[in-house]
Amino acid sequence: MFPAPFEYYAPKTLQEALSLLAQHGENAKVLAGGQSLVPLMKLRLSTPAVIIDLNGIAELRYIREEGNYVAIGAMARHYDLETSDLLKRLCPILPECASHIGDVQVRNRGTIGGSLAHADPAADYPAAVLACEGEIKVVDTDGKERVIKATDFFVDLFTTALQPNEIITEIRIPAFAPKTGSAYLKMEQLASGYALCGVAAIVSLDDSVIQDVRVGITGVAPKAYRATGVENALKGQAFNPKTIEQASELAADGINPLEDIHADAEYRAHLAKVLTKRALLKAIERAKV
Repeated sequence: MFPAPFEYYAPKTLQEALSLLAQHGENAKVLAGGQSLVPLMKLRLSTPAVIIDLNGIAELRYIREEGNYVAIGAMARHYDLETSDLLKRLCPILPECASHIGDVQVRNRGTIGGSLAHADPAADYPAAVLACEGEIKVVDTDGKERVIKATDFFVDLFTTALQPNEIITEIRIPAFAPKTGSAYLKMEQLASGYALCGVAAIVSLDDSVIQDVRVGITGVAPKAYRATGVENALKGQAFNPKTIEQASELAADGINPLEDIHADAEYRAHLAKVLTKRALLKAIERAKV
């Protein structure tokens, strides 16, 4: 099916894109990688009158170190993250997460900013960005910037704290502390590659004691979430496999799991527990290196 007619603009600067968004308001949709919006338009589930294509804005595509953070431009492709030596050194969970997204074609077109803005409940990045305690920088049509913590960004099913007059410009990720390991594991729906459950685990060790632990889970609930029950059960505890197993049983506590033709609620909750355990064990092994 072909999309409904629309006006198309390809700005070359962020300021030009913001001016177009201010001009067209709610009639406009911002296009990043197009891996979600274009299929929706072809099915006529989304019929924007105006498309503002960000692909020509070179200033939004970068990965660089800034103090204790890694700054990632919103238009950085999944492939950029997957192959970034800087990220592999300072925040290796993001390249690992990016490698699980879709297929080669999707990873070469899709962007981190577009993925976060779309907030698909089965997307991979939200779990990792939550576990990393990342921040999302946005700018509105008046030029005002604000920074949204990842824990505040994902609101509900396909819903974020991003306002209609705002564009994501950057994702800020704290660099890993020494003796920190991470892992991203998922069970995917084979035809699409989307997560039935994906778990991002980050663990910092002090000798054999778990000094800090963060777990982000996607694919299970209407939005990605932090498994705070797991985290609270492990912080300050000496590492042993039994402790990890017991804490992982809390991975779906307080969550009403999604249910669809691909997996029922009970299975998704089970996956959350199993993958949390495996991701934590792998992260701990990597933290020891």
